Amino acid sequence: MAITVTYLELTDSAQLKPPESAPSVAYQLEQVTDPALGRWFYERIGERHQWVDRLGWPDERWAEWARTTEGWMATVDGERAGYFSLRLHDDPVEIDIFGVLPEYQGTGLGGELLTRALRRGLELGDRVWLHTCTLDAPAALPNYQARGMRITRTEQR
Repeated sequence: MAITVTYLELTDSAQLKPPESAPSVAYQLEQVTDPALGRWFYERIGERHQWVDRLGWPDERWAEWARTTEGWMATVDGERAGYFSLRLHDDPVEIDIFGVLPEYQGTGLGGELLTRALRRGLELGDRVWLHTCTLDAPAALPNYQARGMRITRTEQR
């Protein structure tokens, strides 16, 4: 099966387009440092989209990953709802895990979290980028583009 991988970036906060309306759920966002949370979200968000690259990582690799990322967790009524991590290269900043759990998809939380991730990324560097593919949620690419990200390249795998 052919998979299209799409790379996107945002280089200027003036390009950022927040959602026109607030999410339909009240959420809290907090910075988290526990690598187990990054792993948990990677597994839960990715299980529907065949995210497999990190499934075999041992705890030590997740701990190493956490030292080079800034993780943020959204909760709704105290329950885990969404997550993003910003990988802190010299520059640019990569959004290397992003997603909302299935029960919160369609609430507007994804657009809100992406806006928060992009704002924070631009505070940390001059360019924020990510990649998505045709295995990800159908709303992923449209959400990235709606927030002002532009496609830099695509590739077939």
